[in-house]
Amino acid sequence: MYAAAVAITVVAALLFTYLYIARPWHLHWGATHLDRIAALPGDALSPYASAVVTHAVNIDAPAEAVWRWLVQLGQDRGGFYSYTFLENLVGCDMRNTTRIVPEWQHRAIGDTLWFGSPKRFGGRARMVAALVEPMHSLVLVTPGDWELIGSGKEGLDTTWAFVLQRKGVNTTRLIARLRSAANVGIGIRIVNFVFWEPAHFVMERKMLLTIKKLAEANPQVSLSAA
Repeated sequence: MYAAAVAITVVAALLFTYLYIARPWHLHWGATHLDRIAALPGDALSPYASAVVTHAVNIDAPAEAVWRWLVQLGQDRGGFYSYTFLENLVGCDMRNTTRIVPEWQHRAIGDTLWFGSPKRFGGRARMVAALVEPMHSLVLVTPGDWELIGSGKEGLDTTWAFVLQRKGVNTTRLIARLRSAANVGIGIRIVNFVFWEPAHFVMERKMLLTIKKLAEANPQVSLSAA
């Protein structure tokens, strides 16, 4: 009985610590209260999200320098600036670039952004650029939601937004917000809670810190190079 009571107490303590300390921290890593409650570009595309994750980082470089790395996102472009060995464990065929490539410096609404090789995952590892505002925001939606939005309806699936806020001449705040699909069942909620939320945090934190490092190392990239 004593051992069982101790085990229950330990499990309860661990669960409490994760729910009220660790989880809130990784869901909102780097984000202030104002970041979390702010209405950002893309929010209206998926108004019924079942969960919202907001991460942020300050970058000592102008928005133009940060954007040039952000616009290169994609498996067929500069990668995701994260842990490629983890991405490639599941067959994404990912690679990261550490240079600005002129031909990757343009994104248009409706462009496909690949998360894995088009030859894998049945060609489904992708999102669509629903909002492209150079030096300000890039918002991605699922192909299904892209069709809904195109027909004038509201999205019901995941959106992923990257927003640049100028904080002076040479400082930019990069905010990443993931809005989860609406009306998900309990099974999906459990999988998100146990696996996808922590995994997203690990990968996105690395992405934001890498973009910060790259932009700060190249803050004065000329327009001709982009």
